Amino acid sequence: MTKIQPLLSSYGIVKSDLNGQLTVNIGSGSSIERTDTDSAIPSIDSITKDVSQLKEGDNNVVVSGVLDGPVTFSEFTNFKGMPGTAIRLRLKGIDGRSMRAVLWGKSDAEMPKVIPSGTKARLIGVKAKINQQELEIHGNESTTLEVQSEKQVEPLVIRILSVTKNENGQKMILGVDKQKQLYNIVDTANITEPFSQDDVLECMPSKMYGNSITIDAESFVRKVDEQLPSLADLRTKISNIKPDNDTYCIEAIILKAPERRNVQTKTGETITLSEMYVEDDTAQIWLKGWRNQARLLDECSIGEIIAVTGVTAKQGLEGRTELFLTPYSSIKKKN
Repeated sequence: MTKIQPLLSSYGIVKSDLNGQLTVNIGSGSSIERTDTDSAIPSIDSITKDVSQLKEGDNNVVVSGVLDGPVTFSEFTNFKGMPGTAIRLRLKGIDGRSMRAVLWGKSDAEMPKVIPSGTKARLIGVKAKINQQELEIHGNESTTLEVQSEKQVEPLVIRILSVTKNENGQKMILGVDKQKQLYNIVDTANITEPFSQDDVLECMPSKMYGNSITIDAESFVRKVDEQLPSLADLRTKISNIKPDNDTYCIEAIILKAPERRNVQTKTGETITLSEMYVEDDTAQIWLKGWRNQARLLDECSIGEIIAVTGVTAKQGLEGRTELFLTPYSSIKKKN
């Protein structure tokens, strides 16, 4: 048996996990006690680095930043056919740039019910890796997410901009409030079924992570008569789109019909990518959809005018800005 310092009277087995990292395994006969003795082990605060300082290959590090955009939880089946869970978020560094983070195997039960945008956060035990040409933060079940938030859930008034469904049949709603802030809303209990696009709703979310909202059976939702921005008020000209963390709505004509192909990731997973070229009266841009979002482009044809709701912009090859569909995106053909 190996004695673990600086803990007193604590015994366990040290072995490597699947990634080659050392792990300490303790059983029912072990104990953990605090020690007041001096130690050369650095504190968490002293080894914390800003997310802007991360480099490819950094492993088992502690990073901090400001939450930028939604914090989302997902359940999925991986390429081996096994069920999995993940928490996804973005952290903004002191240089103003934000980085995507994925915490694999984490449950939303570990999260507070409210995490406002702009909240300071810290991830303990993560690594940095390149994924789809972007540096990302990856964590696992052992990663700790610390957030500084004590805000309570409050009622929200939004206009429904689009409605889709995820793989589990849950409604995915894109909404906008009076300040033109967009919200991604998941209805886990289908209580918004009586309502449709353009309705204005007052709702009490069960969870609120930035602009990511969850509604369940305990939430109340009612239709109200208030003046909120419409979809037409939110449209952005293509020339004004920037590769940031904002969500955009555009209207454009299709110049190049969608093409679908399979792309293999570094992990060996094969995923679907569909892309088409569109323009408005200011500029042209590529519109792309990965995985399930690729199907949204299947019914589109060259020459059609479409209204696309809920897309994000990223910097693609050769530094050009490209648009990407999200689970909340919708495409409507214009007459």
